[in-house]
Amino acid sequence: MQEKLHPPEQVAGIDEAGRGPLAGPVVAAVVILDPNKPIEGLADSKKLTPKKRAQLFAEIKAKSIAWGVGYATAVEIDEINIHHATLLAMQRAYGVMNFEVEQVFVDGLYCPKLLSRCTAIVKGDQKVPVISAASILAKVTRDTEMEDHHKNLPQYGFNQHKGYPTAQHIAALKKFGPCILHRKSYKPVREAMILHKSY
Repeated sequence: MQEKLHPPEQVAGIDEAGRGPLAGPVVAAVVILDPNKPIEGLADSKKLTPKKRAQLFAEIKAKSIAWGVGYATAVEIDEINIHHATLLAMQRAYGVMNFEVEQVFVDGLYCPKLLSRCTAIVKGDQKVPVISAASILAKVTRDTEMEDHHKNLPQYGFNQHKGYPTAQHIAALKKFGPCILHRKSYKPVREAMILHKSY
């Protein structure tokens, strides 16, 4: 196993995308920014336009010292609940990096179990640039995946709502029933399963 590198005096930021959707994975990302390569315009990914997110997504990957992305699937979300699945995705994201840091900042109220010191910061994606960078990586990665799923499952409109419970998505769920991407533990999906007798 390759030995992990230890950069001096650096911190990582972790954030997730996809806690609220009825379908698809929850995706977490971790970033270690390079202070010698500043990135302008970092902010909460939800407050950026898709064009700006895409631009920053490429810049973060190109300029960061390290970054990683981790997933927890819809099946795992159903098995262990969204809270634990989110922490699992965060652990996986951190695990794929080739770096360890002394301090990790996480958006929200809870930290995943890591060997590094971890601090949870409410609305951290609005306050801490390294968490903002992670939020952008997580959201763009997840949105892109849901757009890819649309090619095989166009009836659900995943390219538009990305699995979130919009009126369009609820209507498609009722009409066509759940697909393999849907989270069966979520109420609207359970109701559609009963309607289509797919439980």
